[in-house]
Amino acid sequence: MSSRSGNGGDTCVEVADNLPGRVLVRDSKDRAGGTLGFAPAAWRAFVAQVKVV
Repeated sequence: MSSRSGNGGDTCVEVADNLPGRVLVRDSKDRAGGTLGFAPAAWRAFVAQVKVV
């Protein structure tokens, strides 16, 4: 899954949540910049905290 922020394209985040036991996140405009890895439960908790209602 990939998503793009609605701020004119200044920030793009790509999330891979289809891997067993991990979620990977990276800046899609800087693919060589590395990835962050999260346990699925930690990622869900993060998203729940930042989700705009």
